[in-house]
Amino acid sequence: MKFLFPLIAVLGTAPCFAADAPVDEGQATPPSRIKVAKDFKVELLYSVPAATQGSWINLCTDDKGRIYTSDQFGGIYRFAPPPAGQTLNPATIAKLPADIKAGNGLLWAFDALYVGVNDYQNRTNSGLYRVTSSKGDDQLDKVEKLRDIDARGDHGVHAVVLAPDKKSIFLVCGNGAKPVATDSSSVPRIWGEDHLLPRMPDGRGFMRDVLAPGGSIYRISPDGKTWDLYACGFRNIFDAAFNRDGELFTYDADMEYDLNTPWYRPTRICHVVSGADYGWRNGAGKRPEWYPDTLPPVINIGPGSPTGVTFGYGAKFPAKYQEALFGCDWSWGKLYAVTLQPKGASYTAVKEEFLSGTPLPIADAIIHPQDGTMYFVIGGRKVQSGLYRVSYVGKESTRPASVMRTAGRHFASSFGSADDGSVMRAGMCDDAHGRQIDELGVTTIWDYLKSSDRFLRWSARTAIEHQPTKNWADTVFTETKPAIQMEALLALARVAGIDPQHREPNDPPVDKAMQAKLLDTLGKFDWDKLNEEQRRTLVRTIQIVCVRFGAPDAAQTERLIAQLDPHFPAPTRELNWLLCETLAFLQAPHTAAKAVALIERAPTQEEQMEYARDIRLLKAGWTTELRTRYFAWFHQAANYRGGASFDKFVEFIRKDAVASLSAEEKTALADVLAKKPERKSALEAAATILAGRTPTAWTLDELTAAARTGMKGRNFATGRRMFGAVGCFACHRFGNEGGMTGPDLTTAGSRYTPHDFLDQIINPSKEINEQFVPTVLTKMDGTQIIGTIVNLNNNTVMVNTDPTDPAQDIELDRATIKSIEPSKVSLMPPGLLNLLTKDEILDLAAYVLSGGEEKNAMFAK
Repeated sequence: MKFLFPLIAVLGTAPCFAADAPVDEGQATPPSRIKVAKDFKVELLYSVPAATQGSWINLCTDDKGRIYTSDQFGGIYRFAPPPAGQTLNPATIAKLPADIKAGNGLLWAFDALYVGVNDYQNRTNSGLYRVTSSKGDDQLDKVEKLRDIDARGDHGVHAVVLAPDKKSIFLVCGNGAKPVATDSSSVPRIWGEDHLLPRMPDGRGFMRDVLAPGGSIYRISPDGKTWDLYACGFRNIFDAAFNRDGELFTYDADMEYDLNTPWYRPTRICHVVSGADYGWRNGAGKRPEWYPDTLPPVINIGPGSPTGVTFGYGAKFPAKYQEALFGCDWSWGKLYAVTLQPKGASYTAVKEEFLSGTPLPIADAIIHPQDGTMYFVIGGRKVQSGLYRVSYVGKESTRPASVMRTAGRHFASSFGSADDGSVMRAGMCDDAHGRQIDELGVTTIWDYLKSSDRFLRWSARTAIEHQPTKNWADTVFTETKPAIQMEALLALARVAGIDPQHREPNDPPVDKAMQAKLLDTLGKFDWDKLNEEQRRTLVRTIQIVCVRFGAPDAAQTERLIAQLDPHFPAPTRELNWLLCETLAFLQAPHTAAKAVALIERAPTQEEQMEYARDIRLLKAGWTTELRTRYFAWFHQAANYRGGASFDKFVEFIRKDAVASLSAEEKTALADVLAKKPERKSALEAAATILAGRTPTAWTLDELTAAARTGMKGRNFATGRRMFGAVGCFACHRFGNEGGMTGPDLTTAGSRYTPHDFLDQIINPSKEINEQFVPTVLTKMDGTQIIGTIVNLNNNTVMVNTDPTDPAQDIELDRATIKSIEPSKVSLMPPGLLNLLTKDEILDLAAYVLSGGEEKNAMFAK
């Protein structure tokens, strides 16, 4: 199976179908163009007539098994699913008499249809609605608006979800929906941007005025009168679903403009817990998943456009799929099946591509409770819409799965059974979110601050932050257990300080005495006795203190520099990110030299860009030679590729750096500032360090023989540099770095031997990973476009043809496309390894196959 593919755009799976199959106007994508998991069948039940019924984006069922669907810009329709083997009869589709449109979320509960309205044409109509029958005759004609929500564009009001205990509903909103006034908040109302250095909003200005809390999920009483902010910090979530344990999951969007920047976050499945902040902030301020003041996803999916999610419960599918979380990806035309495994107070996950097509803008999916099949709908943005049914036709048992269930945090009584203790403890902490508890409760929760389980630790800290500060602040400074004190200091810094961008006129003045106590206590930790995660928390907490309480005084600054400077640079990229930023803020004198050296040594554009951003306003410690090397990096960065805002972000960094120069420095640096960059391709730029080498035509037999005895004790630093030098980072994610137009290689070692890995590089067309086969679009005039369909809008198809440049695409009129088929040839260039030495190749292989872990037993000395 192929898994390395750095030249042609390969973002979407290209299913096999006849090359002469036409693209029919007015017809939804035929099942022949849809690839589905083994022994499953896809039926096209209905092609939606755009002129009269619009483009459908939502599905739900009522207690009679009827299906409801909504046109993104129009009304709501109802129909009974057709019998097996039959298509949907148009005469059976009824438009609801209710005067309501633009439903982006549908839920049947409490004898009513709840509708999340996101009106693109009149935002004053947006909000949460309830639709019922005024005469009790099953004709849904009565419309009640339960709450106004000011929302804009695609990032507004979305799904409505029933709680497992059937006592409340949850409303899902993207970051384009302004925060709603709530009666309570499970999230402490202390959110902030918490940018240590001046904020860098989106390079193209997208939502630059939107601050925290971002996309949010609300818990609401059935009558719509009582609201609680349950979780926040999302970008653009469209749907959510509860598992059998009563735990909530959502599928959050990436910011595609950020691709290949250090702050890019892929689309991801998040376990939504009470009081959580998932770290979305505008522009360059998005919190990486390893920050202690955010929570990570259970799994990163990749670039895409998340829409509907549903669990497979009730499906007449094999057990594996009955338990899967299905996530729809609108732009890449994929439906993922995500298998979740409980781990502590949260979960881990693996994903597989269950279904895909080109084009296939999947908007929503449901499991029908009566016939046990899956229904999904394609549509949105006025593209051709269609309704489909997926059924299992294989020989595996489809009996209801027998599973060991974990007691959920809040709904254990409904979903019963024991857990390992972490979930129960997290549930106890969650119960203190938004309310004051007694001293015994605080004491019990306080001890959980030292937990190695990140989700339990978060839940405990959130519970503490909800308690009156005077009840626990003094305990922070007298705490003798470092792990507890570290987390408590983070809580106190957040509660006692206020982010300047969120400060209100009536807020109390900055408490400089509290700042001094916090910094003094943070300065007493023994760095050598802290683990990696605790070191990150220490430095990040120092950052938050400096943001929320203002710059430290001269003596405090000197002490902080003395504390942190000896540890920079650090062994990990994450610590270097935090240390470089903090020391630059403090104007530490050695930061310039250390950061420039890191920029020159870092193999990825993301890492280089982060250090360049960190020191853009640094004024201390520079020499003309260091400044020259720093500004030379911008010539190199001109050849890097990323999302639509990438070039603007680089421009912002350079503009700030130039503005920080004195007149004398500008004169001394005139030549490098005036020099225009030499334009190269992304792969040419990556291979600069290999220039002048004589190529060697390595064979698979040679390298396999070397790998048999030569994989122990490899140099991972060299392997990482070579991974960048031959262009792998341009297309492949590895850890938290790299592009995403090829497969993520982080876990390649769990699937491939050194021989297999080398075979795929040397023989790139031998077997191409079906998820990354390039698509060939043949036009009516015979010309061909090779790439991947990345977006749709009405009848316009956008195709990316250069995976090293995620912002690149061309637009095609759908009517001009004659056929779509998969390419049989990988355009990954042959001889990628030919400029490397044998040792460098083995270092690269060891680095990738170990997952970057030098302690991996397979490669340890």
